[in-house]
Amino acid sequence: MTVTARPAPDGNGVLGLPAGDDGAAERPSPAGGTAVVAAVRPQTHVLMFCGVHLTDPAVAVPTLGLIDALARVGVGEHAARSTVSRMLRRGTLERRRQGRRIVLSPTPRARAELAEGGERAWRSPVNRTWDGQWTLLGFSLPESRRADRHLLRSRLLWAGFGMLQNGLWVAPRQVDVEALLQRLDVLDHLKVFRAQVAAPTHVPDLIDDAWDVATIARGYEQFLDRWDRPDPLPGAPDDLARQLWLLAEWTLLVRSDPGLPVEYLPADWPAVRAEHVALRLRTRYEAGAAAIAAGLVERLDTPGAASR
Repeated sequence: MTVTARPAPDGNGVLGLPAGDDGAAERPSPAGGTAVVAAVRPQTHVLMFCGVHLTDPAVAVPTLGLIDALARVGVGEHAARSTVSRMLRRGTLERRRQGRRIVLSPTPRARAELAEGGERAWRSPVNRTWDGQWTLLGFSLPESRRADRHLLRSRLLWAGFGMLQNGLWVAPRQVDVEALLQRLDVLDHLKVFRAQVAAPTHVPDLIDDAWDVATIARGYEQFLDRWDRPDPLPGAPDDLARQLWLLAEWTLLVRSDPGLPVEYLPADWPAVRAEHVALRLRTRYEAGAAAIAAGLVERLDTPGAASR
């Protein structure tokens, strides 16, 4: 089973969290057998590690420590080193000097985006308090700006927008579009409205047109197949591995969920149970993972000394 997540654009911010390329593949479950865990890029596991265990700017991880952490989720040393090199080039990680050695930490921008992304990942995907308002966005970009158009569409998908028709997108809540797209040179090409549905349009029809609800539900069902059991991933080496897998899968999963109003979803909407499972397991793995990570990271003697 594989969860396919809508990609966050690499060109808008340092934190792209796509699945499916650059080292991601269906892999045998750590438990062995024929079960398969979601396709997750090594980069995503690095981001999850940084977002939980490197939140303090005075803490960093040696390269070997990060390789150790990635090995626990099945990433080989060559892939781990290649991932670190790419993330250094992209400005997601930076080198810092610790005596005569070099250690790694997220850049200040990456750390801020990780905090924002972590907050969003654990904001409930179940929209129980919908006010009936939609954010409607129209855009038109010339063919010569195809790359910008691709980044814009990717960013809208990441923010939970669905496409009603070519150039017309909708989200089931208020979205700060200026903040969302501030790093893309497209604001002059947008028209943004707050809107309500009016006859003859019906909300269920609008949702069916803009989102693949069955695919969203299937992602949650597959998550529950793997995690809603007494001992998830029993073959994983430790709680740090289970934590990284859980955080990566859950983050990718909720980023593909626009938070549709629950009154227009099936009564047995699987996101409700999946959220309870994810929260329970996050708490279960927290202490064990923190103890393991403490043996991999180091406190910096000179927190501000970055080395390029």
